[in-house]
Amino acid sequence: MVQAQVGDQRHNLAIGVNGGVQMSSVTFSPKVKQKNLMGPAYGITVRYISERWFGMLCGIQAEANLVQRGWDEFYEDYPELQYTRKLRYVELPIMAHIGFGKENGFLKFFIHAGPQFSYYLSDSSSIDGDWENYRYHQEQHVLEVEHKFDYGIIGGAGFEFHTGIGNFLVEGRYYYGLGDVFGNTKRDYFSRSANSGIGIKATYLFDLKK
Repeated sequence: MVQAQVGDQRHNLAIGVNGGVQMSSVTFSPKVKQKNLMGPAYGITVRYISERWFGMLCGIQAEANLVQRGWDEFYEDYPELQYTRKLRYVELPIMAHIGFGKENGFLKFFIHAGPQFSYYLSDSSSIDGDWENYRYHQEQHVLEVEHKFDYGIIGGAGFEFHTGIGNFLVEGRYYYGLGDVFGNTKRDYFSRSANSGIGIKATYLFDLKK
């Protein structure tokens, strides 16, 4: 009866690598006009499946990734104005993993959700155009990153392909930042400057323990 309540136990440990692209932006208040900035994201992945519950494979997946975030400013009326800021982070998402489908079947569907913690490493920028003759504010161009620790919520869904040489995952994700890049006190210009992004990621995992 106890086993029926907690589910069918598993001890499946897998490790592997991941890589993909992310379309990033920063939510500013006051608003800054921008378009998504494309950048790479790659790292290592560890997954542990602990039980099968009502036909769902339940566990946890953690990653350690290097990722590029930032924003790319775009003004339709003044296309000659260009400014791009690239922010590089090491990130640690810790997500619940729920898989649907036959355990040893070729194809499974899964969802991920959980917190993500990041630490700022470095940044770079590029600028073009005569900004001094336009009314757009430029505080975001000269401000240094004040909050190096970033945190937020990440969620995703995708498909897993089980083969004789390992498991291949393809996934779409969305990140919603809860922290701010720049200072957000009453004396600061921005009250909010939070990272966000959507991405596509591919992961290869091989089982260490079944």
